[in-house]
Amino acid sequence: QVQLVESGGGSVQAGGSLKLSCVASGYTDNLNSMGWFRQAPGKVREGVATAYTTNGRTYYADSVKGRFTISRDNAKNTVYLQMNDLKPEDTAMYYCAAKIGPGAWHIPQNYNYWGQGTQVTVSP
Repeated sequence: QVQLVESGGGSVQAGGSLKLSCVASGYTDNLNSMGWFRQAPGKVREGVATAYTTNGRTYYADSVKGRFTISRDNAKNTVYLQMNDLKPEDTAMYYCAAKIGPGAWHIPQNYNYWGQGTQVTVSP
């Protein structure tokens, strides 16, 4: 089993920045990627960014490219999401997720483990 714990959410004004962190514990050796999803009220959960351990590649949703950066510290089993130039439409609950197997990075059903979520609120 793997446990994921997020931190770093909060409230900011548009144009501001936040950095989310997610620490993985438990049996993490077979994780091949860790990433972030978000879900706003009344909307489906969407992939924001992911980072692969196997090849170091990162992927981003088009809506956050150029503003968000995902990074990993493998020694600490931690993944970060640096969010800059935040917009009101970024307001959502952000979830850390990790997966073992293959599958498109942006599909929630491909992920095996989930954190509890951390709220990000961006005011105009």
